[in-house]
Amino acid sequence: MTKYILKRLALIPLTLFGIMLINFLFIQLAPGGPVEQMMMKMEGQNVSATARMTGGSAAVMERGAGASKYQGAQGVRADLIRELEKQFGFDKPLHERFFTMMKNYLVFDFGKSFYQDKKVVDLILEKMPVSVSLGLWSTLLIYLISIPLGIQKAVKDGSRFDLVTSWGLIIGYAIPSFLFAIFLVIVFAGGRYLDWFPLKGLVSDDWDSLSVPMKVLDYLWHMVLPVTAMVIGGFAGLTMLTKNAFLDELKKNYVITARAKGLSERQVLYGHVFRNAMLIVVAGFPATLIALLFTGSVLIEVIFSLDGLGLLGFESVMNRDFPVIFGTLYMFTLLGLVLNLISDLTYHLIDPRIDFERRAS
Repeated sequence: MTKYILKRLALIPLTLFGIMLINFLFIQLAPGGPVEQMMMKMEGQNVSATARMTGGSAAVMERGAGASKYQGAQGVRADLIRELEKQFGFDKPLHERFFTMMKNYLVFDFGKSFYQDKKVVDLILEKMPVSVSLGLWSTLLIYLISIPLGIQKAVKDGSRFDLVTSWGLIIGYAIPSFLFAIFLVIVFAGGRYLDWFPLKGLVSDDWDSLSVPMKVLDYLWHMVLPVTAMVIGGFAGLTMLTKNAFLDELKKNYVITARAKGLSERQVLYGHVFRNAMLIVVAGFPATLIALLFTGSVLIEVIFSLDGLGLLGFESVMNRDFPVIFGTLYMFTLLGLVLNLISDLTYHLIDPRIDFERRAS
């Protein structure tokens, strides 16, 4: 197993390099880059300033600006374009920019945001508590609800309990998290009926002045609605996955043999079936955690005014804030690769018969 772990660790840099290279090349093709966006913001001011300097004459405009590779460069001086390119680092060849970026990323130097005048690392650390809180609490509750519910549905397959809960799962699966979040706001956050929960932020404004127990309660109070919205949208799929995994195992010969030996249903279920059935559930944990941490919470963060990593990533793509885009992509990808390795190790811990090293050979 040690050899397999070392091999997987060695593949992480290569995989990370490939993912970063592909995304770097694709993002260069997207229109509306930072230079173009800055020119669009400055164009009115630039043209008026030039007009005052020349007494309204456009003769001082460099004629080469009209042939610029940037959209919206008409009427912008070529020297100003070159200055913007230097400011954003686009005066260097494409390959040089990429390898310089990757060299800096090896020591987790992600540079500064183009628009927020902050280091990308500081922005990630600033936004991380919100996304980590949403992701961890949601994942924990989803697994605590889905696994026992899925086991009971498998044991009572075809019963009234299975039918009723299946309808609940269908409804939960069909309603997107953000729609359920809006419903929670309307009903419980002062939208129309009740005003029980706060609508903004991770903690209250006077959080620093509260005692430790009150800080904990205040934090949990703010987490109730967004976490509930994310759990409702995420537990249905995992519940059905758990149920189907247990149903498949309950039909196998070793279960019949265990029952023939006189073992109780609880011993059969949790002593034999659980370990085998949980393998497929464990396999989905990294993807579930990553999705909830960084992608699944974007609209939830917007609705509840929570400034987290999901919202940061979305805004950076819309604004073409390249350092934030690639910095967050690097961190998310690295974390995802590490979690996938942890998932394989968990496979082995649950069932030592699984030997990835032997399978790989």
